[in-house]
Amino acid sequence: MSTGAVVTGASYRALAVVRSLGRRGVPVRVVRSDEHALAAASRYAGPRLQWPADGGDRARVDYLLELADLDGLDGWVLIPTHDEEAALVARNHDALAQRYRLTTPRWETLRAAYDKRQTHLLGGRLGLTQPWTIFPADPADLAQAEGHFPVVVKPAYKERANRLTVDKAWRADDGEALRRRYREATALVDPAILMVQELIPGDGMAQLSYGALCAEGTVLASLTARRKRQFPMDFGRASSYVETIDDPGLERVAKRLLAAMRITGLVEVEFKRHESTGENLLLDVNPRAWGWQSLCGRAGVDFPYLLWRLASGKEVPTARAVPGVRWVRMSTDVLAVAGELRAGRLSVGAYLRSVRRPLEFAVFARDDPLPSVVGPLTTARLLGARLGRGDPL
Repeated sequence: MSTGAVVTGASYRALAVVRSLGRRGVPVRVVRSDEHALAAASRYAGPRLQWPADGGDRARVDYLLELADLDGLDGWVLIPTHDEEAALVARNHDALAQRYRLTTPRWETLRAAYDKRQTHLLGGRLGLTQPWTIFPADPADLAQAEGHFPVVVKPAYKERANRLTVDKAWRADDGEALRRRYREATALVDPAILMVQELIPGDGMAQLSYGALCAEGTVLASLTARRKRQFPMDFGRASSYVETIDDPGLERVAKRLLAAMRITGLVEVEFKRHESTGENLLLDVNPRAWGWQSLCGRAGVDFPYLLWRLASGKEVPTARAVPGVRWVRMSTDVLAVAGELRAGRLSVGAYLRSVRRPLEFAVFARDDPLPSVVGPLTTARLLGARLGRGDPL
């Protein structure tokens, strides 16, 4: 196949994209835009490329355009795997579309999924059930949280890496804790992008997702899943154990939202099911490849390959997911499981049953073993470097 793909990012999320395409014979080039190396170590990735460290967005757009010239990548499919990269492509859509086949919509479309403030407003207009949420203009607005505790303080999108964006959200159980957390947050991010949201109770059985490939809001392929474990377990940075399920009600709600967004590309819609009412509350939308999407290929919906076909102007075949397929990211799941065992919320027998086949690993693959070797070494290097700089782990 002459039309290849340029994948930005080198984490386990990008690794899943690289493997999906490489196994289908699609040539892939990985541009390392983060601190990871998993995707770049894959046997399916071509010569390694490095994102410019300085110069901001303009330098990165110029780099991608020069890459198309120097490496003969004109007409290749460009697949970002981080929110910031998707936003970069969306904001520079016209320039990049001259050289690449883009999988990211224009900014005016992407923004409704990228910016949680816009997502919440759209969900409200559609009448979707959502957690109680405010966007405080100043500390006095925090008084509105009375009667809604516990709540979380979180940014509407990630501006840059810091303690808050690494943790994703900070919990507050009362007014004093909320005011303290809000002050800490305003020192790290623009107060205008902070939101305070009710923390919906419920364990991993209530954490649900709808993954889809869309063309202007029309769903071409989809899958529903339960994000059963994450690390940390209360509101984790990423899922560590996921299984496919069949949930027509969840699908109906997600399709309404995606149709209103008129989004094109890969998208994951996250929900939390209220333990008392049974309602599916809209949380977030991820408009790019998500962490556990390698599960989808094992379940019968190979999203990255279908995305490549869509961007290449090829027919997208019908795909239906099989429920009961599982995915695990062992490096973080062992930590989540250890905590659940100590708390008495999980037994050894239940854990062993959870990792029975069919099971897809986030990193390990028999046909592509090197990332499994590189992963622990990279993690150790990153932890050492972050500790040395005093950065959040």
